[in-house]
Amino acid sequence: MFRYNIKLALKSMRRNPIMTGLMVAAIAVGIGVSITTLTVYYLMSSNPIPEKSDVLFAVTMDSWDPLRPFDSDFPERGPHQVTFSDAERLMALRAGKHQTAMFESSLVIEPVAAEGLPFEAGARVAFADFFPMFEVPFIYGSGWDSRADAAAEPVVVLTKKLNERLFGGEDSVGKRITMQDTQFQVVGVIDTWEPTPRFYDPINGGFQDVNDMFIPFALTRTLELNSAGSDWGWKSEDITSFEQHLNISESVWIQYFVELESPKDRGDYVAHLDAYVEAQKKFGRFQRPMNNNIYSVTEWMEYHDVVANDTKVLVGLSFLFLTVCLLSTIALLLTKFVGRKGETSLRRALGASRRAIFKQQIVEVAVIGLSGGLCGLFLAWLGLQGIQVLYDAPAGLVSLDWVMTLTAISIAIVSSMVAGLYPAWRVCQIPPATQLKTQ
Repeated sequence: MFRYNIKLALKSMRRNPIMTGLMVAAIAVGIGVSITTLTVYYLMSSNPIPEKSDVLFAVTMDSWDPLRPFDSDFPERGPHQVTFSDAERLMALRAGKHQTAMFESSLVIEPVAAEGLPFEAGARVAFADFFPMFEVPFIYGSGWDSRADAAAEPVVVLTKKLNERLFGGEDSVGKRITMQDTQFQVVGVIDTWEPTPRFYDPINGGFQDVNDMFIPFALTRTLELNSAGSDWGWKSEDITSFEQHLNISESVWIQYFVELESPKDRGDYVAHLDAYVEAQKKFGRFQRPMNNNIYSVTEWMEYHDVVANDTKVLVGLSFLFLTVCLLSTIALLLTKFVGRKGETSLRRALGASRRAIFKQQIVEVAVIGLSGGLCGLFLAWLGLQGIQVLYDAPAGLVSLDWVMTLTAISIAIVSSMVAGLYPAWRVCQIPPATQLKTQ
């Protein structure tokens, strides 16, 4: 019976191609717009590392001006980052399973080939724990070890993209590149890794590309590396050397993450931070009330409003637009179904029940919805490509995965069937005898 209804639906759609095309187009446009915005929202708000998001924590400590809060809109919050000296001391205490201090910088890479030109590349300056903490995949080699951190060895991990640019994509482990008049040895090349959002650094952009390379944090002193990201200070400081900037400055520019054994260790780690701050207060630092916190991955993204309210509003507006498209579809369906009331009355007179007529009409609406959904997927894909071009968005933010594909088709079919309920019910209420007498 279902196949028979499908066959009747296809015949009915071919009988009036213009009206069928209008209904499919209305649903397709509504689905295209709504799925485009929903996909962006879905990817922006998704958990980028679900298997570890409850044991990875961003660390904050309130070392800010004792007379005013760091953020006047949220006075209960401390700075998003920590000072260089605090980061070094926390790393030396080695609390937690893994931990890393890190920041963004940039270095000029001298050409590997004689005919090449120097170019600037972004670098993530971090500790060896960065790679196991965030489950960074490798295609060649691996990250450096703690000995390289301790000895400030000039080693580098390249992204797949940078490795292709420098070495044509071949295994470059053991090869050398020159930066800042220093020869770096390549110890690893990571595979494509674009966590969306970039949870480990939403401060400098939750949807920025991953840095081109990774180098040891200990090289900050050796190479006098400056931050290419956010850097906040709250007091005038008499700094005359880079070493003083690292050792005594109260500027906050270092992000700090810790991995704990389990979520229940959270309180113990905050107590560890409290003990550290209590010791620093004896030296006249941390003059504000005790305000140490750690935030899980999802909490950290919410903290920084990675998913802006504008995006949520846009999703709501797009679904209102879909509703308008469905209202137009209802009007077209009503016109179509009522327009063939003579055929429906004849079928009723020949023994077809209202239920059978209703089912046939709903199947036809579902086929129209499926057609509109498939066309809407194509429009959504075009919309996402446009977003990528206009906003230079990462590829991970503008892709339709199987979840959103099934969601689009389901919304199209269900919404079209809901839209078709009234027209299908309305045509079933027409008395066949009255209609046949007028023929």
